[in-house]
Amino acid sequence: MLDRLAAKEQRRRPTDEDLMERAKELSARYLDGKAVPRSVRWVENQRHRWGSCTPDQGTIRISSRIRGMPAWVVDYVIMHELVHLLVPGHGPRFWKLVERYPRAERARGFLEGFSMAANAAAEEY
Repeated sequence: MLDRLAAKEQRRRPTDEDLMERAKELSARYLDGKAVPRSVRWVENQRHRWGSCTPDQGTIRISSRIRGMPAWVVDYVIMHELVHLLVPGHGPRFWKLVERYPRAERARGFLEGFSMAANAAAEEY
């Protein structure tokens, strides 16, 4: 039972290495392995973005604000940034590739709801 709890916590709080492995799996599954990041890591300095990507360097940064969110939400953010390695903007081609991730719409809704709740809570203070 302790091993199961530890594994569950590991899924909830992935390390930078876990993020990189997940990115490789998502790229292979949904992008034919074409998105190949050099690094994927957590960062503390993103207050307004869920993730960011520098395509010419192949680096992806994921906001630590989503650490602990459901794995399918973290996967969506990774997928979004992986697609930026292939398509720089947010045009139709970009969204078509992002939509290959089956929970894309659900994850966007989750993140929008989270943002709205956080903003509402901030306005109360």
